[in-house]
Amino acid sequence: MARFLVKTEPSTYSFARLEKDRRTVWDGVSNPVALKHLATIRKGDTVVVYHTGDEKQAVGLAAAASDAYPDPKLDDPKRPVFDLEPRRAWKRPVTLAEVKADAVLKTSDLARLPRLSVMPLTEAQFSRLLGLAGEREER
Repeated sequence: MARFLVKTEPSTYSFARLEKDRRTVWDGVSNPVALKHLATIRKGDTVVVYHTGDEKQAVGLAAAASDAYPDPKLDDPKRPVFDLEPRRAWKRPVTLAEVKADAVLKTSDLARLPRLSVMPLTEAQFSRLLGLAGEREER
């Protein structure tokens, strides 16, 4: 099982909306590097949802409910999407400032590549995010 982080502008699509909807198609990604990462997502992968804009914080856990597949709204096989389901909102979000100050997380794509909207997380990075959020991994 792989770990990923996806970014969203909360005024466009928030984690609370994902919880209400219970499932969504994660689309709208156009950056070639982000698309490369998105194409590797498989059903069951864990996904950290990060709010951009004024919030700049990781806010909850979700799970890939499908493998990546070509966006049915576009006629371009290089533009994959995937289905996403919420697991739980974090009681304590992890801010970008905390990420940049953390020895484990400051080398992550989240800290280094601010324009990247889909990125893999190493096990160490994922565990550290959970720790900072006061969360434990589901088994």
